[in-house]
Amino acid sequence: MKLPIIQKRKYYYLFSGTLLLISVISLIAWGLKPGLDFTGGSMLQVKFNTAIVAVPTAPEASKSLASLDLGEIQAQPVGVDGMIMRFKTVDEPTHQKVLAQLETTYKNAVSEQTFESVGPVIGQETKDKAWQAIFLASLAIVAYIAFAFRKVSRPVTSWKYGVAAIVALIHDLVIVTGLFSILGHFAGIEVDSLFITALLTILGFSVHDTIVVFDRTRENLSKRYTGDFEVVVNDSVNQTMARSINTSVTTLLVLTAMYLFGGSSTTNFALALIAGIIFGTYSSIFIASTLIVDWYKLGLKK
Repeated sequence: MKLPIIQKRKYYYLFSGTLLLISVISLIAWGLKPGLDFTGGSMLQVKFNTAIVAVPTAPEASKSLASLDLGEIQAQPVGVDGMIMRFKTVDEPTHQKVLAQLETTYKNAVSEQTFESVGPVIGQETKDKAWQAIFLASLAIVAYIAFAFRKVSRPVTSWKYGVAAIVALIHDLVIVTGLFSILGHFAGIEVDSLFITALLTILGFSVHDTIVVFDRTRENLSKRYTGDFEVVVNDSVNQTMARSINTSVTTLLVLTAMYLFGGSSTTNFALALIAGIIFGTYSSIFIASTLIVDWYKLGLKK
């Protein structure tokens, strides 16, 4: 049974347009909530012995360190007995004073789990390199697809496949980034270097899935091109859809396990990948190929 995917493309455009609009509005209104990798500062994660002392609330934990001149202190509970506290960049003596203050306040029932200190210069460098990596990877993808499809330039030139893949990729990245903008505003979720790693991973996965669909289109065009380009593309999408969905589902099972049972340091990373793979699979099936068909029809009108 062949689904009329290409023929129903206006509904996919409407759905994607709505998600993109929400994402862009969220990014303009709230932006992303940057973590230590971008802003610089220190992060201390501690664990409380609940048999000795009750776990404090976030305001109580922040207040307990107010006398140490740490700037704005942001505290966030982790699990049932943990707390993450963020404050300005401190040296090792101040780090030890923080631990001593917590032990005094909470009756030596506090144990340090992790401590990180990142300077703002490193944070800005991380941000700049991340955008450079995404930009250079996008250019390389267009060039590679144009080269790989150079023998199938009829009825759509090969470089247009690359551009369509990048548009689908931007679609995925904007929606995932918008999702984290909303989560940052309402749930306090921050983005860090792992989020950038997730975006680059999504970039590779989305393009990989799109190339599989385009490659089947290329094979069908070389075998039986009859002039009805829309039918050939729709057949190609139907032929590869089961493979794309099966690949994504097996990957999502692993990521869901990582999200549910992994440590707090990888939770947001797994969440970003889950969202990226869902939307990457969707765009590969319903967006990239439909863009090629509309581009082809636009050329006929001209």
